[in-house]
Amino acid sequence: MITRKFDSATQSLIDRAESIGISTGVERLSNQQPQCGFGQLGTCCRICYMGPCRIDPFGDGPTVGVCGATADTIVCRNLLREEVGGASSHVGHARHVVVAFKKMLEGKAPSYKITDKDKLLEVAKGLGIETDGRDEKEIAKDVVEKALEDLSRQDDEPMNWIKFRAPEKEIKLWKEKGLLVSNAHNEIEEAMHRTSMGNDEDPVNLLLACLRIGLVDGYAGLHMATDFHDILFGTPKVKTIEANLGVLDKDKVNIAMHGHNPVLSEKILEWAGKLTSEAEEAGAKGVNVVGVCCTGNELTMRRGVPMAAHNMQSELILLTGAVDAMVVDMQCIWPSITRIADCFQTKIITTESFVKMQGAVHVAFEPEEADKKAEEIVRLAIDAFKQRKGKDVFIPSEKSVGMIGFSVEAIIEVLKKLNADDPLMPVIDNIKNGNIYGVVGFAGCPSIKLRDTYMTEIMVKELLKNNVLVVTTGCTAHICAQAGLLNSDATEKYCGEGLKTVLKVLGEAAGLDVPLPPVWHMGSCVDNSRIATLLKALAERLDVRISQLPVAGSAPELVQEKAVSIGTWLMALGLTVHIAPHPRILGSPVATKVLTEGLEEITGGKAFVELDPVKAASGLLDHIKSKREALGI
Repeated sequence: MITRKFDSATQSLIDRAESIGISTGVERLSNQQPQCGFGQLGTCCRICYMGPCRIDPFGDGPTVGVCGATADTIVCRNLLREEVGGASSHVGHARHVVVAFKKMLEGKAPSYKITDKDKLLEVAKGLGIETDGRDEKEIAKDVVEKALEDLSRQDDEPMNWIKFRAPEKEIKLWKEKGLLVSNAHNEIEEAMHRTSMGNDEDPVNLLLACLRIGLVDGYAGLHMATDFHDILFGTPKVKTIEANLGVLDKDKVNIAMHGHNPVLSEKILEWAGKLTSEAEEAGAKGVNVVGVCCTGNELTMRRGVPMAAHNMQSELILLTGAVDAMVVDMQCIWPSITRIADCFQTKIITTESFVKMQGAVHVAFEPEEADKKAEEIVRLAIDAFKQRKGKDVFIPSEKSVGMIGFSVEAIIEVLKKLNADDPLMPVIDNIKNGNIYGVVGFAGCPSIKLRDTYMTEIMVKELLKNNVLVVTTGCTAHICAQAGLLNSDATEKYCGEGLKTVLKVLGEAAGLDVPLPPVWHMGSCVDNSRIATLLKALAERLDVRISQLPVAGSAPELVQEKAVSIGTWLMALGLTVHIAPHPRILGSPVATKVLTEGLEEITGGKAFVELDPVKAASGLLDHIKSKREALGI
C-alpha cells in the first residue's frame, strides 16, 4: 500500500472511507502498482488482432510489432488516438450547445433565450455576418449555420472559427505547414482512419496530424463552446465565491452538479430556486446547489455557485453523506460514484444517453423539455433529503473565498479604467518594465499520482514570487481556489513587489478596496479559449507571434485525453507547455525529439516535462527570460 498525504479536507474523507471499508481512487491506484511500463512509454499496440504487441524500448526484446510497426509508429499512433479522444469530447460538447441553441431559435426549446446580445454581435461580426438593422434571432441563425458548417463543410476552406479566433500570423504559418483544418468531423474520422492497421506509418506525419487535431479541439471545440455559452447564459463578470468541501450544508438539500454542460446545470439551478418552498416543506432550510469539476466552474463564473470539489474529489464528496443528489452530464464522471453513493442513499442522476451508469437514475435531459426534466431532477433530490434528514453527516470544515469571473471582457473592462483608448497598454507597459515578468496559464485535472506533491500550488507560488501572473481554468482553478490563491490575501502573501504593485492598481481601478488576486480564474476547461483570445489580443497589439510573448502553459497534473489535445493546440499556437507526468511518448525517440525540440522550429511551441514543481517553475521562468531577452525587454 503506497502512503500518500493530501490536503486536510481531502485526507479526512479518504480516512473516513478507509475506516468504513469503502474503496477510493487512492486505494485503487495502490492496487494497480506496479503499472505497466510498456503502457507508460506508449510502446504497446492493440489496434489489430495479430497483437497486442509490445516493443522493448531497451532493445532486448522485439523491436517491431507483428505488422512491422516500430516503436516510433506505435507511440505516434497512440498519441494521435489520445488526441482524437480529447478533441471529440470538446467538439461533442460544442455541438450539443449549438444544437440546443438552434432548437431555441426554432421555438422547440422555449426554456432558453439569448442572454448576451453584445456577445452575439461580436461573434457574428467576427464571422463576417451582417448585423446592422437585423433582428437578433436572424443574426443568431446565421451564427448557428457558421458553426454547423465547421462540422460539415467539404470545400477545404479553413474553419470559420479558426478565421475568427486565431491570430492572422498563426493562420498564415499553419497554411504554409499544411496544418489548417476545414471540417472537425472529417479530421477526427481521418485521424482514426490513418491510425488503423495498414495506414500511416510515418511518425512525423502522424505528429503533424496531432497538431491538426489540436486545432480542431481549440476552435471547433473550445472557442465555439465558450462563445455559445456566453451568448446563451451571459459572459462572466468578476465576483466573489466560496470553495472547498465545507460549502455543503447538512440542513439543506445538497445538489452537486458534476460534468461540463451548462445547458443542464443552468436549468437545475433555476429550478432549485423555484422549488425552495417544497424543500422547506420537506424539513430543509433550502436547496444548496454546489459545483463539481467544470460544471462547477461554469456555474461559479456566471452565478456565483460555490466550487465544492475538483475531479479527484468527485467521489470523495459523496463520503460526506450530505450530498442528496449528484447530477451528471458528460465527461470526467468516475464509475466508482454509484457504488459509493449506494452506501449513503445518495441519488446519482445521469442525463445523457451516452453517459449511463449502473445503479444510477436516468433522466433523459433534452432542451425541448428542459424545465420539465430539471423540475423532476430537483424533486428527486428533495425526496432524497427526506431519507437523509436526521442522519449523521461528515462535512469537512475547510472553506475558502475566491474572486472569479475573469473573462476577457471583464479584464478589458478593468483595463479601460486605466486607458480607455488602448486598454492593453497598461499590461504591455508593465510587461516591458518587468512588474509583470510573464504570464503562465494552468489547466487540467488533479492527479492522484501528483496531488500529494502539491504540484500545482508549489508551481504557482514559485511563479508568483517571481512576478509571473497566473491564469487558470478547469480543475486547477478548483485547486487554486481551495488553496486560497484566488483572493487578495494571496497577492500580499505570495507575489513579488512588481506584480503586487500592478494588482493593487488594478484592484483600485476595478473599484475594490483590495488588490486583484494573483491567480485569475478564467473558467472551465473549454474556457482555455479565453486565454488564447487574450494572447491573440496581446500578440496582435504588439505585432508579434504568440510564440514571441513571455508566456507559457502548464498541465501540472495531466490526467485526461482532453488535456493532451488542448496542450497540442497550445503548442500549435506557439506556446511552451509544461506537462507532468510525462505523456506516453518516451518509448519513441522521434516523438520525444519532435515534441520537445523539433516542433519549436515549426510553430514555436514545445513540450516541457518536469515532475519536480520547483524545477518545473524554474524551467518556465528560464523560458520567459529567453522570450524577454529576444524582445529586448
